[in-house]
Amino acid sequence: MNKSKIVEYLQQVRENKPLVVNITNFVAMNNTANALLAVGASPIMAHSKQEMAEMMAFAGALVINIGTIDSVWRPGMFFAVEQANLHDKTVVLDPVGCGASQLRTSTARQLAEAAKYLIIRGNASEIIAMAGEQGHNKGVDALDSSEAALNAAKSLVDAYQCSVVISGKTDYIVSPNSTIALNNGHEMMPYVTAMGCSLSAVTGAFAAVGDHTGGAAAAVFGVAGEIAAEQSNGPGSLQLNLLDALYQLDAKTLSERLSINEI
Repeated sequence: MNKSKIVEYLQQVRENKPLVVNITNFVAMNNTANALLAVGASPIMAHSKQEMAEMMAFAGALVINIGTIDSVWRPGMFFAVEQANLHDKTVVLDPVGCGASQLRTSTARQLAEAAKYLIIRGNASEIIAMAGEQGHNKGVDALDSSEAALNAAKSLVDAYQCSVVISGKTDYIVSPNSTIALNNGHEMMPYVTAMGCSLSAVTGAFAAVGDHTGGAAAAVFGVAGEIAAEQSNGPGSLQLNLLDALYQLDAKTLSERLSINEI
């Protein structure tokens, strides 16, 4: 993936306005919906099995975030994956807090196993835990560097024939054919709740227009976060400024600011 392709994907999202179905957590719903709208996509929060078959027939992608998983939502997540598979739609899995409990870890792995077309997007500790390696986390917070999760990500790529996005100081996009490093974003971003959840949702929008690596979404989100941080005094204003930056981001700015290299 190169800069021109990432710019092209952003243009396609804005032109096509893909519908992204989100099964996401209570904390993240408002943030993720606004992020999708700002980047040019169309969000819908759908948790009921009664409407999921209908939704996935015309949606562009499915995003599953296990942040507030419970006994009602869990079977609905698996049914949603079945419907996404039936219609050849990409599933973006955000394994929030994977490693913090057996429920989260087992559910993340089983959802990944069930998905036909899959992108996993998580922080380093979540990716390490999902791969069955020894990492360090504190609830949903990562205590491992993104570099430390590279081997775990490669294991997940091999196990599930998917792509993996590791969020951190440097974002890594690990796919069957390449590993890409992105050096944008800002150190303030982890201090805004649902920031990673929003990236996962935006990843669904880009998957809907053809990027099945997760790289274009991470690139756009990182550059927007970098721009937003320059205009922010803290996490509160960053949250608002990020939406504006996503909305205003143009091809020239994206191309000039983007720091990307294949490793």
